[in-house]
Amino acid sequence: MQEPYKILVVDDEPDLEPLMLQRMRRNIRSGRYEFVFAHNGVEALEKLNEDEEIDMVLSDINMPQMDGLTLLEQIPKVDPNMRSVIISAYGDMKNIRTAMNRGAFDFVTKPVDFEDLQVTIDRTLQHMIEWREALQSRDKLVALQNELEVARGMQQSILPTRFPNTKGYRVYGKMQAARNVGGDFFDVIQLDGGKMGLAVADVSDKGVPAALFMMSSRTLLKGAAIGVGVPGEVLNEVNDLLLENNDGAMFVTVVYAVYDPSNRELTYANGGHNSPLVIHEDGTSTLLPLTDGVALGVAPGLEYKQHTVTLSPGDTVIFYTDGVTEAMNGDGEQFGLDAVCKHFEAEPPQDPEKATAAVFEAVNTFAGETPQSDDITCLALCCKSSS
Repeated sequence: MQEPYKILVVDDEPDLEPLMLQRMRRNIRSGRYEFVFAHNGVEALEKLNEDEEIDMVLSDINMPQMDGLTLLEQIPKVDPNMRSVIISAYGDMKNIRTAMNRGAFDFVTKPVDFEDLQVTIDRTLQHMIEWREALQSRDKLVALQNELEVARGMQQSILPTRFPNTKGYRVYGKMQAARNVGGDFFDVIQLDGGKMGLAVADVSDKGVPAALFMMSSRTLLKGAAIGVGVPGEVLNEVNDLLLENNDGAMFVTVVYAVYDPSNRELTYANGGHNSPLVIHEDGTSTLLPLTDGVALGVAPGLEYKQHTVTLSPGDTVIFYTDGVTEAMNGDGEQFGLDAVCKHFEAEPPQDPEKATAAVFEAVNTFAGETPQSDDITCLALCCKSSS
């Protein structure tokens, strides 16, 4: 049987240990997780040195003797392949940025949402598993393509796999990578007040540098979305953060939207990305207006505008990358946005997963045997019909 994954929880709050054991009891009883605890960074390092079977660290930031940020600096000296998740105060972007720069894989905010924490733990462990597999396989790799396949698997592991399905709306997303790793990503972010953050982005260039820039962009976007909230200001902040360490002069196009199910308002900001497409219940479609923003990472101090639309019951918003519209067939023709609209005229989408699948099927059928040259990403938001 698979040994349980051992997670070191580092926090000086005495109530966290019994709460963690109680909320995670099903995973503990099933043998999936085993928890060990430390009250500060000094104790954590002692446990890491004593126990080589610890798989990941979940640490608070503010602790006596040694805080979480200092601990992050010390962990690689014990195990350079250890994965760490930081617990931060809501909206504490400064410490979140520092934690990410010091090697944290992800973060959760206080008060801790244990459902979100479990998703974060599972995603971190999955990334760790694939990284270990990559390490075990590196001596067997004989070509760059094999290395890129491993990297692509790691890249896919950070994408959401669980999606909202409420009485009022549903969400689903998918990315189909090209043969080499690339820079597409999407994210679904639970926000305060029942709102939902939705993002689709495409990093310039391809290959490993684009994949690394993609992971950095995704982390910064998630942090800004939680800390700032308003789409235009989110892109403002992410743009400036990306420029701080962008020696490769890379950039990312992104559309970030916040959906409020209480009034069906979708507020979005667009940084040089394809405009989202709204498919109405009768099969007609509307392209959302651009907000005149350029790609992120190009220039500092840019101000990104935002726009708000009110969706109707039965509307489906499709966010996508240019891997959809610029997919080419054997004759060198591009798929185009009109083909997407035409595809849904006869059969308007009723379900986000089916809508996403329909886009991918249409693109792949159009391309035929032509090799895929770009990542294809699609994220769909369906407002449930009132009927």
